[in-house]
Amino acid sequence: MSAALLHHFAADAAPAARLADALQADAALIEVHRFPDGESRVRVARTASTALVYCSLNDPNGKLVELLLAAAALRDGGAARVMLIAPYLGYMRQDIAFRPGEAVSQKVIGRLLADTFDGVLTIDPHLHRIATLGEAIPVIPAIAISATPLLAAELTGASDTILAGPDSESHQWVSEVARLCGLPFLVGAKQRHGDRHVEVVYPEAGEIAGKRAVLVDDLISSGRTLIEAAGALYAAGAERVDALASHCLASDADLAALGEAGIATIRATDSVAGDVNTIPSASLLADAIRDNGWLEASNP
Repeated sequence: MSAALLHHFAADAAPAARLADALQADAALIEVHRFPDGESRVRVARTASTALVYCSLNDPNGKLVELLLAAAALRDGGAARVMLIAPYLGYMRQDIAFRPGEAVSQKVIGRLLADTFDGVLTIDPHLHRIATLGEAIPVIPAIAISATPLLAAELTGASDTILAGPDSESHQWVSEVARLCGLPFLVGAKQRHGDRHVEVVYPEAGEIAGKRAVLVDDLISSGRTLIEAAGALYAAGAERVDALASHCLASDADLAALGEAGIATIRATDSVAGDVNTIPSASLLADAIRDNGWLEASNP
């Protein structure tokens, strides 16, 4: 038996197969039967000493229980190490209690994952007030890799193009993509007008006129900030606006609204299933898995 086997749920079958190919490893489906009362029966394949589990944690409420059951079954089946590959990692956004009585979900879910897995690998976690993934998930190793090389590759050969971050939080992604592909960039600033309306402005608006602008961010969710940013870019004279992101969770209605706002194309990695999530992340994940020794057999 090989030193590692990639276990995955049915919802992740396509990206897990791509990752298994990149690793030259076998993939095994985690079987799930859901009973009428809402409970699940989970069955895993015979495991190697290191079990890799692929489970992207969008819609986490519907996935976490079955993921925990699978991890327990793998340990019962003889796995010495159980490593989680979660290209998108949910519950990372709330790192403080915004109002009295709120749960700090990042800490709760982070501790749960740390207690269950021997390592966690993800792509561009949406962290606000902490610097490293290890602060959220206190397990070694807790590895966060960036999709910026994949996003930059989408811009190979681009000319008359400027990259635009929609807000200050996007600076780390748009600046790195710009560095990798040699394109100029600028970052928008949010201006609030009352409780409900947020405007995005670009102080260096004069650099935009006549160019294609590509919005770059880590996460597209509702898309409201991107819609405001696209409007600001067109107002500054952009001829076309596209968008690139590490992750896209937008619904069909959200994507339609982004298109109506003039965003010509949207592309994101395949961390989450979706029509615009077409940039393969398998090579990036495979390199991190190999570099961190996750394919090596673990001593009992």
